[in-house]
Amino acid sequence: MKRSIFIIIILLPTVFSCKPKEKEFKVDVLDYSLLEPYLNKSTDSIYVVNFWATWCAPCIKEFPYFEQLQKEYKSEKLDVLMVSLDFPNQIDKSLYPFIKNRKTDLNVVLLDDPAQNVWIEKVDSTWSGALPATLVYKGNSRVFIEGPVDYNDLVNAINKVSNQ
Repeated sequence: MKRSIFIIIILLPTVFSCKPKEKEFKVDVLDYSLLEPYLNKSTDSIYVVNFWATWCAPCIKEFPYFEQLQKEYKSEKLDVLMVSLDFPNQIDKSLYPFIKNRKTDLNVVLLDDPAQNVWIEKVDSTWSGALPATLVYKGNSRVFIEGPVDYNDLVNAINKVSNQ
């Protein structure tokens, strides 16, 4: 009996200190050549690609709209990709904490390609490079929005590419 109580007393703190494991997350670091195929897929899915950064206040403000979009369109053929333009040396300081604190399920990648003058034009010829920026496309039908969006803007863009 004493032995059982002793074992329980020793194991009790271990049992109560076990927390559920936090969701692991990974952010792939890509150059534009690795991102480009994602911007030109020819399937029957709708793709929503948002260019953002943790240092961009409008980007942070609109982030929940992309999370809502992914939840609302979960049963649809819709794929959301968040392309971070944070500085690569700030991943551990800014990007990872942001993602961890939000507990987001969105797919996030970091674009690390210093040739902005080349790839910005390839994403969309009208893009000045300002953040945030969002590309919504399905096949050859594309909607590009430079500047902040809200949920209704995203839904309207999806409807536009779906009906063309």
